[in-house]
Amino acid sequence: MKQLLIFILIIIISSLSAGIYGIIHDQITFTISPEYFTCLKFPQFGMEHLKLPVRIKVGIIGFLATWWMGLFLGIAYALISLFLNPETIFKITLRSILINLLITVVSGFSGYLYSILFLSPQHINWYIPNNIKDIQHYIQVGSIHNFGYIGGIAGLVAGITYQIRKSNVHFD
Repeated sequence: MKQLLIFILIIIISSLSAGIYGIIHDQITFTISPEYFTCLKFPQFGMEHLKLPVRIKVGIIGFLATWWMGLFLGIAYALISLFLNPETIFKITLRSILINLLITVVSGFSGYLYSILFLSPQHINWYIPNNIKDIQHYIQVGSIHNFGYIGGIAGLVAGITYQIRKSNVHFD
């Protein structure tokens, strides 16, 4: 019963953590390129005509765009936890989720730096709506988003590695 509760809590915490990360992430990236949201994300999520403050819509999109990644990651962590010491695994897994989030943040920041150093409107093959005025900032936010998903997966690998090592599992 305890393992089932831990299993469910890991999935819920991971999903909520990812959703909160998405809210904060999108508030920051909206500041860089509002057009990325008004011209791409609002229509993509059916929010262009919703009568809410813009920042609230951005937050909703941030949550909706990331909670599912947390669900995927949480299921992976929860499945691994079934095979580890139930007395210590919850605390260890929470740290794994934190490691995952930190790697995702660093990866997103790397995407920002990459976009500044290497991406320009003339050298990309991305979909960019015709009405974008500030294409460079639009590209920067797209790069941050793309690198963030890469960071989520890289963070999962690091998190699972931490989870297993800290649980004193030996594969002899």
